Amino acid sequence: MTHPLRIAVLECDTPIAPVVAKLGTYGDIFEGLLTRGTQATNPTTEVEISKWNVVDNPDYPNPHGFDGFLLTGSKHDAFGDDQWITSLTEYVRNVLQSHRKPVVGICFGHQILARALGARVGRGEGWEVSVEKISMTDAGKALFLKEELYLHQMHRDIVFEVPQGCTNLGFSPRCGVQGLYKPGQVLSIQAHPEFNDFVMSKILEMRHAKGVFSEEMYQDGLARSKKEHDGEMFGQRIIEFLLEAA
Repeated sequence: MTHPLRIAVLECDTPIAPVVAKLGTYGDIFEGLLTRGTQATNPTTEVEISKWNVVDNPDYPNPHGFDGFLLTGSKHDAFGDDQWITSLTEYVRNVLQSHRKPVVGICFGHQILARALGARVGRGEGWEVSVEKISMTDAGKALFLKEELYLHQMHRDIVFEVPQGCTNLGFSPRCGVQGLYKPGQVLSIQAHPEFNDFVMSKILEMRHAKGVFSEEMYQDGLARSKKEHDGEMFGQRIIEFLLEAA
Protein backbone atom coordinates (compact mmCIF):
# COMPACT_ATOMS: atom_id res chain seq x y z
CA MET A 1 0.00 0.00 0.00
CA THR A 2 1.68 3.21 -1.19
CA HIS A 3 -0.74 5.66 0.43
CA PRO A 4 -1.91 6.14 4.03
CA LEU A 5 -4.52 3.77 5.45
CA ARG A 6 -7.66 5.79 4.70
CA ILE A 7 -10.55 5.14 7.11
CA ALA A 8 -14.01 6.71 6.87
CA VAL A 9 -15.79 6.83 10.23
CA LEU A 10 -19.55 6.97 9.74
CA GLU A 11 -20.94 8.79 12.79
CA CYS A 12 -24.39 7.33 13.45
CA ASP A 13 -25.16 9.55 16.45
CA THR A 14 -23.83 12.45 18.52
CA PRO A 15 -22.64 11.76 22.09
CA ILE A 16 -24.45 13.38 25.01
CA ALA A 17 -23.35 16.91 25.89
CA PRO A 18 -20.84 16.16 28.70
CA VAL A 19 -19.05 13.66 26.45
CA VAL A 20 -18.93 16.05 23.49
CA ALA A 21 -17.55 18.80 25.74
CA LYS A 22 -14.69 16.60 26.97
CA LEU A 23 -13.98 14.13 24.15
CA GLY A 24 -15.70 15.44 21.01
CA THR A 25 -17.81 13.47 18.56
CA TYR A 26 -17.83 9.70 18.15
CA GLY A 27 -15.54 10.24 15.18
CA ASP A 28 -13.09 12.06 17.44
CA ILE A 29 -13.25 9.30 20.04
CA PHE A 30 -12.61 6.61 17.43
CA GLU A 31 -9.81 8.65 15.91
CA GLY A 32 -8.08 8.48 19.29
CA LEU A 33 -8.67 4.74 19.65
CA LEU A 34 -7.44 3.96 16.13
CA THR A 35 -4.42 6.25 16.43
CA ARG A 36 -3.36 4.51 19.63
CA GLY A 37 -4.04 1.14 17.98
CA THR A 38 -1.77 2.04 15.09
CA GLN A 39 1.02 3.24 17.37
CA ALA A 40 0.84 -0.02 19.33
CA THR A 41 0.75 -2.42 16.38
CA ASN A 42 2.23 -0.71 13.32
CA PRO A 43 3.85 2.61 14.24
CA THR A 44 5.29 3.16 10.75
CA THR A 45 1.80 3.14 9.22
CA GLU A 46 0.22 6.49 8.44
CA VAL A 47 -3.52 6.56 9.11
CA GLU A 48 -5.87 9.13 7.59
CA ILE A 49 -9.29 9.33 9.27
CA SER A 50 -12.26 11.30 7.97
CA LYS A 51 -15.57 11.67 9.79
CA TRP A 52 -19.02 11.61 8.23
CA ASN A 53 -22.19 12.33 10.19
CA VAL A 54 -24.72 10.13 8.40
CA VAL A 55 -27.82 10.84 10.52
CA ASP A 56 -30.37 12.37 8.15
CA ASN A 57 -27.50 13.10 5.79
CA PRO A 58 -27.26 11.19 2.50
CA ASP A 59 -23.73 12.51 1.74
CA TYR A 60 -21.73 9.29 2.09
CA PRO A 61 -18.02 8.92 1.32
CA ASN A 62 -17.07 7.64 -2.12
CA PRO A 63 -15.99 4.02 -1.53
CA HIS A 64 -13.19 4.39 -4.09
CA GLY A 65 -11.44 6.92 -1.86
CA PHE A 66 -11.11 4.76 1.24
CA ASP A 67 -9.47 1.54 2.38
CA GLY A 68 -11.97 0.80 5.13
CA PHE A 69 -15.09 2.00 6.91
CA LEU A 70 -16.22 2.09 10.53
CA LEU A 71 -19.82 2.51 11.70
CA THR A 72 -20.26 3.89 15.22
CA GLY A 73 -22.86 3.15 17.85
CA SER A 74 -26.14 5.04 18.14
CA LYS A 75 -29.20 5.49 20.33
CA HIS A 76 -31.34 4.74 17.25
CA ASP A 77 -32.77 1.34 16.31
CA ALA A 78 -30.85 -0.42 13.54
CA PHE A 79 -34.06 -2.29 12.63
CA GLY A 80 -35.98 0.97 12.11
CA ASP A 81 -37.39 2.15 8.80
CA ASP A 82 -36.23 5.77 9.05
CA GLN A 83 -35.01 6.94 5.66
CA TRP A 84 -31.42 7.49 6.80
CA ILE A 85 -31.24 4.05 8.43
CA THR A 86 -32.48 2.19 5.35
CA SER A 87 -30.24 4.34 3.16
CA LEU A 88 -27.23 3.62 5.37
CA THR A 89 -28.00 -0.10 5.28
CA GLU A 90 -28.08 -0.06 1.49
CA TYR A 91 -24.84 1.94 1.35
CA VAL A 92 -23.08 -0.59 3.59
CA ARG A 93 -24.39 -3.46 1.46
CA ASN A 94 -23.01 -1.73 -1.63
CA VAL A 95 -19.60 -1.11 -0.02
CA LEU A 96 -19.32 -4.80 0.89
CA GLN A 97 -20.77 -6.46 -2.17
CA SER A 98 -19.94 -4.10 -5.05
CA HIS A 99 -16.73 -2.46 -3.82
CA ARG A 100 -15.43 -5.33 -1.68
CA LYS A 101 -14.15 -2.91 0.97
CA PRO A 102 -13.83 -3.91 4.65
CA VAL A 103 -16.34 -2.56 7.17
CA VAL A 104 -16.04 -2.42 10.96
CA GLY A 105 -19.27 -2.16 12.97
CA ILE A 106 -19.61 -1.07 16.59
CA CYS A 107 -22.89 -1.72 18.51
CA PHE A 108 -25.50 -0.06 16.23
CA GLY A 109 -22.91 -0.41 13.45
CA HIS A 110 -22.65 -4.14 14.19
CA GLN A 111 -26.41 -4.40 13.80
CA ILE A 112 -26.48 -2.36 10.56
CA LEU A 113 -23.78 -4.62 9.12
CA ALA A 114 -25.81 -7.71 10.01
CA ARG A 115 -28.97 -6.18 8.53
CA ALA A 116 -27.13 -5.25 5.34
CA LEU A 117 -26.08 -8.89 5.01
CA GLY A 118 -29.61 -10.20 5.49
CA ALA A 119 -29.67 -11.10 9.19
CA ARG A 120 -32.51 -10.31 11.58
CA VAL A 121 -31.98 -7.48 14.05
CA GLY A 122 -34.35 -6.40 16.81
CA ARG A 123 -35.06 -5.76 20.48
CA GLY A 124 -33.44 -8.19 22.90
CA GLU A 125 -34.61 -9.30 26.35
CA GLY A 126 -32.98 -6.53 28.36
CA TRP A 127 -30.10 -4.12 28.70
CA GLU A 128 -26.43 -4.97 28.92
CA VAL A 129 -24.46 -2.07 30.39
CA SER A 130 -20.95 -1.26 31.57
CA VAL A 131 -18.02 -3.68 31.50
CA GLU A 132 -19.28 -7.20 30.79
CA LYS A 133 -17.67 -10.52 29.88
CA ILE A 134 -17.97 -11.80 26.32
CA SER A 135 -17.25 -15.52 25.96
CA MET A 136 -15.31 -16.21 22.78
CA THR A 137 -16.30 -18.79 20.20
CA ASP A 138 -13.53 -20.78 18.51
CA ALA A 139 -13.39 -18.06 15.84
CA GLY A 140 -13.12 -15.38 18.52
CA LYS A 141 -10.34 -17.26 20.33
CA ALA A 142 -8.40 -17.58 17.06
CA LEU A 143 -8.77 -13.88 16.29
CA PHE A 144 -8.10 -12.41 19.74
CA LEU A 145 -6.04 -15.23 21.32
CA LYS A 146 -8.21 -14.99 24.43
CA GLU A 147 -10.94 -17.11 25.97
CA GLU A 148 -13.02 -14.04 26.82
CA LEU A 149 -13.12 -10.29 26.28
CA TYR A 150 -14.23 -7.64 28.73
CA LEU A 151 -15.76 -4.60 27.05
CA HIS A 152 -18.19 -1.80 27.83
CA GLN A 153 -21.77 -2.55 26.74
CA MET A 154 -24.70 -0.19 26.25
CA HIS A 155 -27.47 -1.90 24.32
CA ARG A 156 -30.73 -3.80 24.38
CA ASP A 157 -31.03 -4.38 20.61
CA ILE A 158 -29.27 -7.44 19.25
CA VAL A 159 -28.40 -9.41 16.13
CA PHE A 160 -30.43 -12.63 16.21
CA GLU A 161 -28.55 -14.66 13.62
CA VAL A 162 -25.18 -14.87 11.89
CA PRO A 163 -25.28 -13.68 8.27
CA GLN A 164 -24.24 -16.15 5.60
CA GLY A 165 -20.48 -16.12 5.09
CA CYS A 166 -19.70 -14.67 8.53
CA THR A 167 -18.75 -16.31 11.80
CA ASN A 168 -19.86 -15.38 15.31
CA LEU A 169 -17.02 -14.14 17.53
CA GLY A 170 -18.66 -14.44 20.93
CA PHE A 171 -21.72 -14.45 23.15
CA SER A 172 -23.02 -13.18 26.48
CA PRO A 173 -26.05 -14.16 28.58
CA ARG A 174 -28.36 -11.68 26.80
CA CYS A 175 -26.75 -11.59 23.38
CA GLY A 176 -25.93 -14.71 21.37
CA VAL A 177 -24.14 -12.86 18.55
CA GLN A 178 -21.64 -10.47 20.11
CA GLY A 179 -19.46 -10.06 17.03
CA LEU A 180 -19.13 -10.94 13.36
CA TYR A 181 -16.10 -11.75 11.28
CA LYS A 182 -15.34 -12.40 7.65
CA PRO A 183 -11.67 -12.08 6.65
CA GLY A 184 -11.03 -8.99 4.58
CA GLN A 185 -14.62 -7.80 4.78
CA VAL A 186 -16.39 -7.78 8.15
CA LEU A 187 -15.33 -7.15 11.74
CA SER A 188 -17.97 -6.12 14.26
CA ILE A 189 -18.72 -6.12 17.97
CA GLN A 190 -21.91 -5.46 19.91
CA ALA A 191 -19.86 -3.80 22.66
CA HIS A 192 -18.16 -0.38 22.81
CA PRO A 193 -14.35 -0.67 22.75
CA GLU A 194 -14.16 3.13 22.45
CA PHE A 195 -15.91 3.77 25.78
CA ASN A 196 -14.12 4.54 29.02
CA ASP A 197 -15.34 5.06 32.58
CA PHE A 198 -16.18 8.72 31.95
CA VAL A 199 -18.35 8.02 28.91
CA MET A 200 -20.12 5.11 30.56
CA SER A 201 -20.79 6.92 33.84
CA LYS A 202 -22.29 9.94 32.04
CA ILE A 203 -24.62 7.75 29.95
CA LEU A 204 -25.66 5.83 33.05
CA GLU A 205 -26.36 9.09 34.90
CA MET A 206 -28.43 10.49 32.03
CA ARG A 207 -30.55 7.36 31.55
CA HIS A 208 -31.04 6.96 35.30
CA ALA A 209 -32.21 10.58 35.57
CA LYS A 210 -34.69 9.96 32.74
CA GLY A 211 -36.05 6.84 34.43
CA VAL A 212 -34.72 4.47 31.77
CA PHE A 213 -32.46 2.70 34.28
CA SER A 214 -33.55 1.76 37.78
CA GLU A 215 -31.49 2.73 40.81
CA GLU A 216 -30.25 -0.85 41.11
CA MET A 217 -29.21 -1.03 37.48
CA TYR A 218 -27.57 2.39 37.70
CA GLN A 219 -25.52 1.52 40.78
CA ASP A 220 -24.53 -1.87 39.36
CA GLY A 221 -23.37 -0.27 36.12
CA LEU A 222 -21.38 2.40 37.96
CA ALA A 223 -19.69 -0.27 40.08
CA ARG A 224 -18.47 -2.06 36.94
CA SER A 225 -17.62 1.00 34.82
CA LYS A 226 -14.09 1.29 36.21
CA LYS A 227 -13.18 -2.36 35.62
CA GLU A 228 -10.29 -3.13 33.31
CA HIS A 229 -11.38 -3.90 29.76
CA ASP A 230 -10.02 -4.85 26.35
CA GLY A 231 -11.02 -1.74 24.42
CA GLU A 232 -7.46 -0.73 23.51
CA MET A 233 -6.69 -4.24 22.32
CA PHE A 234 -9.80 -4.25 20.15
CA GLY A 235 -8.67 -0.94 18.63
CA GLN A 236 -5.39 -2.59 17.71
CA ARG A 237 -7.23 -5.49 16.11
CA ILE A 238 -9.29 -3.08 14.01
CA ILE A 239 -6.09 -1.62 12.55
CA GLU A 240 -4.64 -5.08 11.92
CA PHE A 241 -7.88 -6.17 10.21
CA LEU A 242 -7.93 -3.11 7.93
CA LEU A 243 -4.24 -3.44 7.05
CA GLU A 244 -4.71 -7.11 6.20
CA ALA A 245 -7.59 -6.19 3.89
CA ALA A 246 -5.86 -3.22 2.22
